[in-house]
Amino acid sequence: MMMQMLDKGGLEILTDKQRGPDEDNPKGYYEYERVKALPGDTDWLEDAQGKAVKILGELIKHIPEGYDFKVVFMERNLDEIIESQTKMLKRQGKDPDDISKEELKKTFKEYRKILKQQIASHPGMEVIYVSYNDIMSHPEPVVESISAFFDDELNTTEMLSVIDEDLYRNRLEMEE
Repeated sequence: MMMQMLDKGGLEILTDKQRGPDEDNPKGYYEYERVKALPGDTDWLEDAQGKAVKILGELIKHIPEGYDFKVVFMERNLDEIIESQTKMLKRQGKDPDDISKEELKKTFKEYRKILKQQIASHPGMEVIYVSYNDIMSHPEPVVESISAFFDDELNTTEMLSVIDEDLYRNRLEMEE
């Protein structure tokens, strides 16, 4: 959703459009396959300058110094992430109970902490943390803060038009 929001807001997106919509993401993916080749392939980083590109958390540590990036770090209630992953694994015919939900939540919390430390320690990364849950419940202030992060150059009305309450399928009323 964030990549769609940035796209509608007016940022140029770096994507190869290789992965289309599916049951898990009916509006499609905004991914660039070469990102997965980090740290071996960094040549594409020149093409990413001035554009929005989705980089999985695990790969962010492989971005070399010498590049300046603005990172929009989307956070979500961990119980909702686990519920979403469980449903996706079941649809794929995999056993979601290989690890307990509590152990998985503990792992996700530690992983999130490590990612934040890696971003904070990278001299070329500026970060804004945004809550998926806040976007879904009170989107205007979150969208305004994202626009401010990008020097108020984004079309917030268009960004808000992306938010689709019907796709918030794994909503839980739990705190982290």
